Amino acid sequence: MTKSIAVFGTGPGVGQAIARRYGKEGYDVVLVARRQGPLDLLAREMSAEGVTAHVITADLDRTDEVPALAVRIRARVGDPTALYYGPAPAAPPFVPAAGLTEELLQDRMPITMYTLLALVREFLPAMVERGDGAILSAQGAAAVQGRPHMSGWPTILAAQRNYFQSLAGEVAAKGVYVGALYIGARILGTPFEAEYRRRQAQGEPVPDLAAAAPAALAGILWDMHAERDRHETVFPAEHMDR
Repeated sequence: MTKSIAVFGTGPGVGQAIARRYGKEGYDVVLVARRQGPLDLLAREMSAEGVTAHVITADLDRTDEVPALAVRIRARVGDPTALYYGPAPAAPPFVPAAGLTEELLQDRMPITMYTLLALVREFLPAMVERGDGAILSAQGAAAVQGRPHMSGWPTILAAQRNYFQSLAGEVAAKGVYVGALYIGARILGTPFEAEYRRRQAQGEPVPDLAAAAPAALAGILWDMHAERDRHETVFPAEHMDR
């Protein structure tokens, strides 16, 4: 039986790289994001490489639409073998902790937690019944260690991390792997990288961040899934020593 992965948040950077890597490994891939155009382009490129790729547009801020989204996914690949969840909010993700408000946290809860929970409820039962599956994510390392002026979204990502850790312990014996990659680097080819370089060129203060290629990050998450020897990784490892 052909394996499949649904990539929720197939944006530039890690999401697209995950789609390409799993396609290379023989998975059928469901590409899920807001905008049709970039998804169609990626699907054409993957199809030219012999990968079966399906495009589904969805707003992952709309948790109430998850049941209908799940129906659309099942119509293409059935219950996916694996899901990757890595969307980011449209608004700037970081604010100083002293300026954090209840409203800002509430605004980021649906795309960070509520939709993830709804998707897991949809697809985890089939993984457990099959005795095989994976729930994967890649997010910023600020979820693991707080940084000055980098509060806001990472506050909720820390809660998401706690959820993944608990879920991993509950489903590992049932054949389902849960793995998360936390990235303390600027990812090449992303809007964040472009803004980083612009600010750097203008002499504005920027954090000291290593650069990382999306394909390399996708490779780390694939290795975690394939080997199932750890449930989370921080990249680069020395990021936690700063």
